[in-house]
Amino acid sequence: MLRKIVLPGFPNLGQVYLNLPTPRLYEQAVRRREGLISHEGPIVVRTGQYTGRSPHDKFIVKDDFNKDQVWWGEVNVPIDPKIYLGLEMRLRAYLQGRDIFVQDCYAGADPQSRMALRVINETAWHNLFARNMFRRQQKRKKPTAFKPEFTVLHAPNFKAVPEVDGTNSEAFIVANFTKKMVIIGGTAYGGEIKKSIFSVMNYLLPQRKVLGMHCSANKGRNGEVALFFGLSGTGKTTLSSDPDRALIGDDEHGWSKNGIFNYEGGCYAKVINLSPKAEPEIYACTRRFGTILENVAIDSDTRVIDLNDASLTVNTRASYPVGFIPGSVKSGMGGHPKHIIMLTADAFGVLPPISRMTPAQAMYHFLSGYTAKVAGTERGITEPQATFSACFGAPFMVLHPTVYADLLGAKISRHKVQCWLINTGWTEGPYGEGHRIEIAHTRAMVKAALTGKLEGVQYKPHPTFHVLVPEECPGVPAEILWPRNTWKNKRGYDAKARKLARLFEQNFKTYRSYASKEIRAAAPKVK
Repeated sequence: MLRKIVLPGFPNLGQVYLNLPTPRLYEQAVRRREGLISHEGPIVVRTGQYTGRSPHDKFIVKDDFNKDQVWWGEVNVPIDPKIYLGLEMRLRAYLQGRDIFVQDCYAGADPQSRMALRVINETAWHNLFARNMFRRQQKRKKPTAFKPEFTVLHAPNFKAVPEVDGTNSEAFIVANFTKKMVIIGGTAYGGEIKKSIFSVMNYLLPQRKVLGMHCSANKGRNGEVALFFGLSGTGKTTLSSDPDRALIGDDEHGWSKNGIFNYEGGCYAKVINLSPKAEPEIYACTRRFGTILENVAIDSDTRVIDLNDASLTVNTRASYPVGFIPGSVKSGMGGHPKHIIMLTADAFGVLPPISRMTPAQAMYHFLSGYTAKVAGTERGITEPQATFSACFGAPFMVLHPTVYADLLGAKISRHKVQCWLINTGWTEGPYGEGHRIEIAHTRAMVKAALTGKLEGVQYKPHPTFHVLVPEECPGVPAEILWPRNTWKNKRGYDAKARKLARLFEQNFKTYRSYASKEIRAAAPKVK
């Protein structure tokens, strides 16, 4: 007989399952028909109509405590405290009499910067997702002994009423910094849970001079750390999961006076068309017990998965503990980085596949955050679209981008970090004409940059973007280093380069008054 657990603040619940281990969450998910166990062990689940993040359904409660701190606008949309209260009370009422699953865990590997977190779910597989993605308690505590600093209340089957709740749809993700709570409903996409806490950390930690970053991180055999900035689909997870380097984390990190630390305890990788040859470490995780596969196709008879099937979405995902990656850093921490790599998937096909940047250029590109939104990452995106996302993660930056940029600039200067811009996007033409740069070539460029093999080569400034392009790189054909050489229509390349430069110029008007003379001078030049 199960012991009755009383959860403070939540009366009249059904059975409360507290901190269940992975096998027991598997049992509950299967018993409740939430998913199927696939061949070799992963559990396969469906997220319904929401197969990606829903950015237009995200809100922050605006009150006297945060009204002058939050970067209000299209990204951080305010909601009235009274409306929030009504929505939360209806959500709590919905959970009465229902079984719930609770994971008490932490966001942040650094003991000096971590946040105690309680995640409450109405479904077992989402609770397993939280167990995979956040850092687990080393010792179990009674529910009254664990003191959460923030709580996530997640009920995907509870739907908002837009006319009553002030939302845009039945889905909602609302953060309340005064009550220290995030409520999520109407969407089963697991990424909303992890990204909501990423936003919370990016609000709290910079006020303590800790930089929040949308990046992956790894370290070499000598302990030197590298960061990989970029939006979803640019290659953060793939490039940081390197067999020759130890993975610290694949998506969310902080940079404190002690160095780099992972916010999470797991990885959330895109797995559509995943190659066992090009991405063996991630591929192996799709064959392991404990991994959650979101919207991956599965044969209901044989229970064999098909990673090449995009019939549900191209944004198929795998959630697994970071320890599944061989040689990953168990502590989730590293020293101050020696290299910063900014990743972009250039749909215009004009940016060099690798280039070196000055600190001012790095700051410019950090504030710009150019890439192409990849199909499936957000609802409604069916093909790559050029976009600018400040700090390579504007949807998760609660404070003004210049707060993060100033912290980054100071740390780059203090620790003498070498900065690189790597294009994982198109070559031999724009999207629709050219093709994406081969991952083997991108890996070779990253390896050359991190191992010092590009220190002695000649560089030449790009005529439009002025980043320094190496004239040679080990393991990479010299002709692809200059993208113009790969285009049959040279004038077409020049026109696209000018068009992209103008888009940079237009976007940067938002930050121009905040930027120093050196950063403004690092902008592309339209001839």
